[in-house]
Amino acid sequence: MKRALVILLGSLTLSTAFATTYVRVEKDGTKTYSDRPIPGGQPIEVQSAQTYSAPSSPASGNTNLPSEQQLLRDMGEVFHYQACTLTPAAEQIFTNPESVAVNVLLKPALRVGDVLTLNVDGTAVGGTNTMSYTMKPVARGVHSISVSVKDRYGRESCDASSTFNVFQPSVNSPTRAPPPKPKPKG
Repeated sequence: MKRALVILLGSLTLSTAFATTYVRVEKDGTKTYSDRPIPGGQPIEVQSAQTYSAPSSPASGNTNLPSEQQLLRDMGEVFHYQACTLTPAAEQIFTNPESVAVNVLLKPALRVGDVLTLNVDGTAVGGTNTMSYTMKPVARGVHSISVSVKDRYGRESCDASSTFNVFQPSVNSPTRAPPPKPKPKG
């Protein structure tokens, strides 16, 4: 039955392109369609099928797009920063520092909508989009730093990490400079 209906509808679609369509309402309320006049049938006008044409692809960077189209275009775009580095550089050594400046270098600059997270020793520092942080005081040992930049859809577009060493000789170290001599009172 379904197959006959599909064939009938398919033939009606083809026939409407070439001829008038006739319909007759049966006693039980069902309708009979034909491309030829039928007893008790009336000619009807069949509207053409609904069609859709995709809009032409706009040039990239077009900001006059409706928000839905802009969102779809941005979601398909995969962006990665050309440079994503941290200072101090990997394996850099600091001796007796009072502080250590940690900096994120991005090329190009941080894009609007991207979220940057800077971590020092596994803990987020500063706040969202903090690109520099000063460690003070600095404990001796190995320190790790990392940065992650995610776009507004949560996709990572940059990540980098580094470790550096802080050396602070003990008070008893033979290489430690002696404290300054007190000035004589005079």
